[in-house]
Amino acid sequence: MRFERSELRGGLVLAAVIVLVLGITMALQWSQTRNAGPDDEEVVPPTAAPALVPPGDAGRTGVEGFDEIAITVEPGRGAPPLFWCLLAALNATQRNRGLMEVTDLGGYDGMVFVYQADTTNPFYMRNTPTPLSIAWVAEDGHVVSIKDMAPCRDREGCPRYAPGGPYRYAIETFQGDLPDLGITEEATVAVGGACAPA
Repeated sequence: MRFERSELRGGLVLAAVIVLVLGITMALQWSQTRNAGPDDEEVVPPTAAPALVPPGDAGRTGVEGFDEIAITVEPGRGAPPLFWCLLAALNATQRNRGLMEVTDLGGYDGMVFVYQADTTNPFYMRNTPTPLSIAWVAEDGHVVSIKDMAPCRDREGCPRYAPGGPYRYAIETFQGDLPDLGITEEATVAVGGACAPA
């Protein structure tokens, strides 16, 4: 294969330009790193900010038979993200039990019910002595709907509370605590991550 001089010259010029651009980029990066002082802080957009410290009360004791999981709440309206550690109902046995007979969350901020696929299953409060609030959350994190639920004794015929549409997660707290976690119908919730060591 034979190349003309003009083709070789064009290739050499292109290679030189690439080397020059890479050199300038590296010099700028080195200069910015070298000149960064202790007061310089990296600005991270609120929607992408990870928890600097995993959430969770170090003295939490939990509720026997449940896992735990972290959530990130984007309250909206320019508010910074909030990070919480919740009890996690990850399987059918845990989801069926929920917060029945629970009057103390053991240092957790609530409980999240995690489903493998979208569902519209209603919730009920049979054998649950404490008034609860529930937020149903879609797979993309938007809050589908929120309701308060009244206690019901261990009996047939307890009221059922239906979501406003399909959901992937349901978050229960003691009644009235959802706004304290930043969970309103304008919020976005991401479920997943580790809690701080207990």
